[in-house]
Amino acid sequence: MKALLVYESMFGNTEEVAKAVARGLADRLEVELRDVSDAPSPITEFLDLIVVGGPTHALSMSKPGTRAEAIRQGAEHGHEEVGLREWLAGLPRGPHSELVATFDTRAEQVKHLPGSAGRKASRQFDRLGYELIGRESFYVSASSGPLEPGELGRAEAWGRHLAMEMALRSVGQPSARRAARHG
Repeated sequence: MKALLVYESMFGNTEEVAKAVARGLADRLEVELRDVSDAPSPITEFLDLIVVGGPTHALSMSKPGTRAEAIRQGAEHGHEEVGLREWLAGLPRGPHSELVATFDTRAEQVKHLPGSAGRKASRQFDRLGYELIGRESFYVSASSGPLEPGELGRAEAWGRHLAMEMALRSVGQPSARRAARHG
């Protein structure tokens, strides 16, 4: 089984979480890790799982204005043009055989607020016809980080959980999913 993990990261925190999730996924899946600026769109290769993650900006996925503001606050240049929002907009409507999972990073102090990049991405995937199998948030101490203690371990464990979920779903059903993919 193969997974594509696409991430957007402004201060490096989401990239670190993405790498940890990828390590967990790699227990059972072949994983390709790509920055959103370098991710394929549309996706042309056969995949079993797509995982996307990005920073929460204004209770949602980033926009050009929020990315520009992050750069003014010290984020790396070169991430202004393409975020998860734009990448997802380039994917076709379904049906799709790939399963999806989303994650985000957000500040600990807004932990209980309802909006997040992961939630918004999962809704976009749903509108495109994908089936969601997981969504998670990981916490930073402030917008620029660092990650809260234990978050990288939690991210790797979540990746292992997703890999196990994929393995369980494939038992007795791989021919149906592969037929849908080639149909």
